[in-house]
Order: sequence, then C-alpha cells, then structure tokens
Amino acid sequence: MKAGDKVTLRVWRGTRAGGAFQEYEVEPAPGMVVLDALRQAQAAQAPDLAIRWNCKAGKCGSCSAEVNGRPVLTCMTRLEELPEEGPVTVAPMKTFPLIKDLVTDVSWNYAKAKEIPPFAPGPKDPDGKRRMYQEDVERIQEFRKCIECFLCQNVCHVIRDHPEKPAFSGPRFFIHLANLDMHPWDTADRTALIREQAGLGFCNITKCCSDVCPEKIHITDNGIIPLKERVVDNYYDPILWLWRKVTGRTK
Repeated sequence: MKAGDKVTLRVWRGTRAGGAFQEYEVEPAPGMVVLDALRQAQAAQAPDLAIRWNCKAGKCGSCSAEVNGRPVLTCMTRLEELPEEGPVTVAPMKTFPLIKDLVTDVSWNYAKAKEIPPFAPGPKDPDGKRRMYQEDVERIQEFRKCIECFLCQNVCHVIRDHPEKPAFSGPRFFIHLANLDMHPWDTADRTALIREQAGLGFCNITKCCSDVCPEKIHITDNGIIPLKERVVDNYYDPILWLWRKVTGRTK
C-alpha cells in the first residue's frame, strides 16, 4: 500500500429484508486494521453504519465479520496484509440472522450455553484443599482462551447448512464441554448430553473451526476428537460396560 493511496471498503448495508454492498473510500494509516477503516467510514460518510465492537484488542470477540470472504476479527486484520488490488469487502457472518449491516443475532449461542450443566466439583481433600496435576491445568487452560467470537460456529457446516442445528451445539460448546469433562474435579456425567443433545456425532472433523480461531485453540484435535473417543468408550466399550456392571459405578 503506497503512501497517499486511498482504500476502498465494500461494506454490506441492509437488514433481513434485503440490502446491498456500498463502497466507501478511507485514508489508510500505518498499522490500520479493518475496524479502524470501518469506523472512519462511519464517522465521515455513513453515521448509521451498524458495527459491533468493544475492546479493539482481539479479546472481546465482538467485531467478527467476513473480510474478503474469510471470517476474522476486524480489529486484528490489518489492511496492509490484504491484497492491494480491488476493494476490501466486509460482510456480516453468514450463519446467523442479520440484524443490520454487519451486526448479526448470535443469541442462539447463548441459548445453547444454558443447556450445559455447570461445573460440579466433588468434595475437597481431607485438609480442605483441592489439588490437580500441572498437566491437567495445561490441558484445560487452552479451552479457556475462547473469547466467544463465534467464528468457529459461523464456519461450521452443520450449523450453517443442515437441519440438525437444533440438536447440535457446535465447536464453541464442544470445547466448553471438553473443559468440563476433562477437569479432574468435575463430577457431572455429561456423556448423554454430548452424544444426543449436543449432537457431537454430526461433526465430521473438517477442522474448519480450528482454522479460523483467533486464539489458535486446537478445537478439533484437543477437544472434539477426545470427546468422540470418550463417547465411544462409554457407549460401546464392552470391557467398560462389564466393569460398570460389576462395580455399579457410572463414571
């Protein structure tokens, strides 16, 4: 990008009833991100442009959109990293219902979150403390980095394209379930929920969710695949079934 060159933003404008892309020219500055350019256009040319953002530091997950067709955080996408030829196209996330312009209705995700039983720790050790190995801390800490930008939900083909959506929680909540299921203190058995209500079996591990995660969480390899293995063990392992019959234990 040369000094003095203007950048053309091609931004989706409209509501659920319809709309179209409109173009705005903005003055770039060193280090400018797409969100900066959108706000510049909003301030000078389109005061009614609807944008959702908060921290501008890649930690709140509010500014999710699709830039040149790729789901990203607009506050972490630098203009200088985008192709110089042609306009910068900014569209709302495709999977969720449109409210206005770049703002989508992601409330379905919060409804899914309410379906998951909360953390249920067992009794403390005799000395009144709880202990866990460092390797257990590190394994679940990765899942706690999620900023709920819902980009993984946006690219998930089951949520986007298939009618099973009501019985499918999606990658964001699979890593939340993995966080709970792999926590050594948790005592709740969520296997039936993971298999049936969360619809884990619908996931065919394409890894598209991991590819767009701004926190670089290994959603598929470290979360979804281990959950699938645990479901298979719980429901189809004959040795585990026999052990449960003998001991009377379920977990």
